[in-house]
Amino acid sequence: MVVQERIRIRTRGHRDMHDITDQVVAIVERSKIKSGTVHVFNIGSTGAIGTIEFEPGLEQDLPEILDQLIPPSPTYGHEQAWHDGNGHSHLQATWLGPSVTVPVGSSRPILGTWQQIFHLECDVKPRDREIVVTVSGE
Repeated sequence: MVVQERIRIRTRGHRDMHDITDQVVAIVERSKIKSGTVHVFNIGSTGAIGTIEFEPGLEQDLPEILDQLIPPSPTYGHEQAWHDGNGHSHLQATWLGPSVTVPVGSSRPILGTWQQIFHLECDVKPRDREIVVTVSGE
């Protein structure tokens, strides 16, 4: 069986992180799937999905390290083509990836005690984000 729902969030722009674990758990529980996987996917090329211990230190550290690794720069090809200030946003989101797949057991995502599912906004402006959650299994 496959069940699919969407999560909608409003971000404040670059570096804004959201813990979406509770919403994903609720979708899995509603699906009635006992064993399988849940796939969480950000629609758009400047947002990322992953897992982390969602706490204030890491909520600051992850975007900060991404800005050190892939800082804003007018030299990116994207900037030279579009001049929209978000070349680094696309690269950061690509680096992290748009999705995560988590096993499901006993009708719940199987996550560690200190492991939550997050959305990170990499774009330079606030965005309305849509995240597709697909639960597959039996």
